[in-house]
Amino acid sequence: MNTETLEKMRKMKFYGMARAMKMSLEAGKDEPFTADELVSHLIDAEWDDRHNRSIERHISNARFRYKAAVEQIVYDGERTLDQNQVMRLAECDFINRKENVLITGSTGIGKSFLASALGHQACLMGYRTMYCNATKLFSHLKMAKGDGSYNKEIAKIERQHLLIIDDFGIQPLDGHNRSALMEIIEDRHAKASLIITAQVPVTMWHEIIGERTIADAILDRIVHGSHRVDLIGESMRKRKSLLN
Repeated sequence: MNTETLEKMRKMKFYGMARAMKMSLEAGKDEPFTADELVSHLIDAEWDDRHNRSIERHISNARFRYKAAVEQIVYDGERTLDQNQVMRLAECDFINRKENVLITGSTGIGKSFLASALGHQACLMGYRTMYCNATKLFSHLKMAKGDGSYNKEIAKIERQHLLIIDDFGIQPLDGHNRSALMEIIEDRHAKASLIITAQVPVTMWHEIIGERTIADAILDRIVHGSHRVDLIGESMRKRKSLLN
């Protein structure tokens, strides 16, 4: 009977329940569960299993650049990184409030790692998250225009609670990329959150976007009410190479 029950649980995809029941049977407890205790135990096991699988799926789908965690972030006197600010952002209330985070600083300073760590934290808290390198994102969307999958890709981006655009501003935007960015920002404005990292300061983003009217519209939606993290200090990659 127990074997048949376990098999039925697996077929119904109650993997957490099946695992918990199998472990209980193998443990051979002297004092068996009461009926209500057993039901509670199995339900808790299934709940935890589904929750953990959901987190794993969110992290896998996000495709982060780094396997980063908030606990791994380095704070020291040489970096202008406010630990209290990071901890507040790690609570992910900015996602609930549909706010943006703008992270700027020189190359190697840890912008992408910080963005990935916050994104990973968002996944742990159940938010759908997508990480994109800016250059690859715009290139992908340009190709999508050609093969007819553009609307599908834009809809996929729109469904994310948190979108991370990394290394924004490496090169100025052309007309197509400017239009794609405007569509992404318009879809997400006051509806979902965005994290953008860039080597260039926000004051120079107007020049990168180009075309004054569109740049004004994009920046008004991105910058207004955003959380700003301006990193200053020595390259973390350089420091690691010296230590090694």
